[in-house]
Amino acid sequence: MTIVDSEVDAAADSAAQTALIEGSIAIGPNGDDVVSKVPFAMTSPLHVPAERYYSREFFELEKQKLWPHVWQMAAREEEIPEPGDFVEYEIVGQSLLIVRQVDGSVKALHNACRHRATELGKGCGRFPGNQIVCPFHGWRWKIDGSISHVFGREGFDSATIAPDDISLREAKCETWGGHVWINMDHNAPPLRDALFPAAELLDRAGVGNMKVKWWKEAIINCNWKLAQEAFFEAWHVKQTHPQLYTYDDTPDNETDLTSVDYTPFVNGHGRFQSGDAATSYGGRQDFLADQRVLQQGQDAMTLPRDIHVFEGVAAGMDTSSPEYAQKAVMALFEYWDGAGIPHPPMGADFMKLWGGDIHVFPNYLMLPLYVNSLCYRVRPHNDDPDWCRFEVWSLMTYPEGQEPGRAELSGRFDKDDADHWGLIPRQDFANLERMQRGIKNQSLPHTTLAELWEVTIANMHQELDRRLAADY
Repeated sequence: MTIVDSEVDAAADSAAQTALIEGSIAIGPNGDDVVSKVPFAMTSPLHVPAERYYSREFFELEKQKLWPHVWQMAAREEEIPEPGDFVEYEIVGQSLLIVRQVDGSVKALHNACRHRATELGKGCGRFPGNQIVCPFHGWRWKIDGSISHVFGREGFDSATIAPDDISLREAKCETWGGHVWINMDHNAPPLRDALFPAAELLDRAGVGNMKVKWWKEAIINCNWKLAQEAFFEAWHVKQTHPQLYTYDDTPDNETDLTSVDYTPFVNGHGRFQSGDAATSYGGRQDFLADQRVLQQGQDAMTLPRDIHVFEGVAAGMDTSSPEYAQKAVMALFEYWDGAGIPHPPMGADFMKLWGGDIHVFPNYLMLPLYVNSLCYRVRPHNDDPDWCRFEVWSLMTYPEGQEPGRAELSGRFDKDDADHWGLIPRQDFANLERMQRGIKNQSLPHTTLAELWEVTIANMHQELDRRLAADY
């Protein structure tokens, strides 16, 4: 086979994958077989019943039917770089230990001693000697979960301490894209089947090369679904983040209908990305100024090194011109090549997602830009439907051989803490608790969704109902 033949085959494979992805549109509203089994079910793609965000009954059903049976992003791989490293993942009262194995693989072990149920690990750390030791009575397990020592064995009926019975129980565990994913249901489908087509889209953005720059969290008085939905669309920018909105509206069109594409996919995933914006819309945008505001406002997506590259080609140019933006982007690719930074090839599949996002059902979002990404994971907090644990990562792709060490959570910071959160996340956080209070207003039976802008919100809820109606 010649090089030309190989390139033709690669292009054909890429086109075939693109067609498969773009054809994987969500199935839409559910029938009575689902709706009849779910309280406060989605009966219209344009309305979400308010009770879904605060009802104890609905929350308990999620605990029973969603979280034990769905693939979840449990950790970044660089949280556990060495054998014996562990990190705890908790979801609605269930705790698992994500543990790096001697052979480099990863296991997810249920975090409960098989003797008297004591939690075996907390937070993150390393198990010395690759042994997990119960702090109560000293029982020990190898990091693969097999029992290695029963202290006081002579005091037990031998039938109760058979090795298979007292080994630590595992959840399903797979890795993709620099993440560790777990599922407590051993009958769950393979990870890549569940992540389709979100994983394929994010592979194109090079997320597997990205590593943690920083990682923080906030505890917010807002239901986990309501919190993450704030990031399923981009048209809140004009009101919530006015410093990022640099277009001049036309008298008859305050929202560019062609600038962003919203796509609901199968498996509850969703995407928004750049569309084919009308060249006459919105006046002129100063690319360099906008990128500076984005970097200063959150230190994610656009990073200081990107600004340095952009400034390096700005001399003598009108930074609001299309020519400058094109030259700035070309300079980025040249910089990546020169610095040894892995990146996808230049192309629409890669670049149209810049500044958009992919929602990975049920509770993870990635917002890639250049070879960086902003990431959100939103979980229920303290067994309370009114509260969530909101984690934020800034990821970047490092030069080969210069990757950072073990990733650790910087801390839990108040949502209004200007020393630890940039302006952009603080603007977003300010809306979340207002929404949770408003959702309980007696005048509001449901939220109202825009058919164009908020289709992925409806899609997420429709998939959630299918999970809640399922027989396991």
